[in-house]
Amino acid sequence: MLEPFRSRFNEEQFSAERYVELKARLDARTRTEIEFRICETPCFFPKSLLEEMAETGRVLTHQLIDSPDYMRRSDLAIPERYRVPNDNPRPHFMTVDFGLIRNDAGGLDPRLVELQAFPSVFGYQELLTQEYLRTYRLGDGFGWHFGGLTTDDYWQVLRQTIVGDHDPANVVLTEVEPETQKTRPDFNVCADQLGVRTVDITKLRKEGDRLSYQRDGVWTPIERIYNRAIVDEMERKGISPAFDYRDPLEVEWAGQPNWYFRISKFSLPYLDHRSVPKAVFLDDWFAGQREGLPEDRSRLLLKPLYSFAGKGIQFAPTDEDLTAVSPQDRHLYLLQERVSFASVIRTPAGATQAEIRVMYVWPDDRPEMIPLTCLVRLGRGLMMGVDHNRNQEWVGGSSALFPL
Repeated sequence: MLEPFRSRFNEEQFSAERYVELKARLDARTRTEIEFRICETPCFFPKSLLEEMAETGRVLTHQLIDSPDYMRRSDLAIPERYRVPNDNPRPHFMTVDFGLIRNDAGGLDPRLVELQAFPSVFGYQELLTQEYLRTYRLGDGFGWHFGGLTTDDYWQVLRQTIVGDHDPANVVLTEVEPETQKTRPDFNVCADQLGVRTVDITKLRKEGDRLSYQRDGVWTPIERIYNRAIVDEMERKGISPAFDYRDPLEVEWAGQPNWYFRISKFSLPYLDHRSVPKAVFLDDWFAGQREGLPEDRSRLLLKPLYSFAGKGIQFAPTDEDLTAVSPQDRHLYLLQERVSFASVIRTPAGATQAEIRVMYVWPDDRPEMIPLTCLVRLGRGLMMGVDHNRNQEWVGGSSALFPL
């Protein structure tokens, strides 16, 4: 991508020995063995491109949360058994994923992949970027935070969002079987930086309208939950939390669970922006609402809104694929225009696509959501997730750097 930084890294700064050192340092700093693939390289982008994506994500989020009609429709998308009382008026976390396409002038334009009102690996990502700079001796001429934030500022904003005014001992990160999650390096970083323990959501104790957890052998009251438990996974594994989501609990949420359903793939048909590919609900498609969608099926994706049944994205869906979705479930699927992303990162293993995730927080005391940093996933296959590229080189989880 950005020269001369790309060539300098490939030809001078990278070495196999330094890559081994990078992984070892990350394992040590996260106090675990990282199981997902760490890309050999950070990515170098123009600051203006990253800021364009951050502003687009803000605009798209406001298109949704500022629309009474959308908020009413998204309220109906929350399954009754997972509807939490006392909804927050806005999400504490947003992630907005973009791919890059070539425009007619040969430049790069961002295109939306997905957006989700759910936290990402804020802690791990900060360490990854620091270790790229340190291990490869890249110097101090790069930034990676939006708005001129320092690393101290970054952690202070996260502390405001996750812990708030509470004692960290009364704040927990809840997850499903956290010891088995590949994101546990992030949990450990949050514990080290914020003092927030990670707890299996099935291991809490409910007494009346209060929750507690065992901290060093003592049942400790929970005042705020940093919610990382994904409903899809609980459904798939047949796991029930130690409480009913519908209970009127005396607890605050950092990441109120209703927002997982409110802003997700469900949102795509309601967005109107040049960066957003055309998408319609499958039941609407069967009802004849196909305007803007390409007729060529090879240019379409079939996506489940929520992966309750473990069913993933289907490329170039056939008539049989579409009719196989039962009529009563078709509102839970999208047909979306498929976008061909440019391979923009030049690596020794070949040109590679980049999916850039802008990561935002929205603390209770701030009037506007705050873009913090970017996570980048590099890949060459149909799917960009690190699991889909694990047997390749110069792919996987990465960071976005811009020259100062």
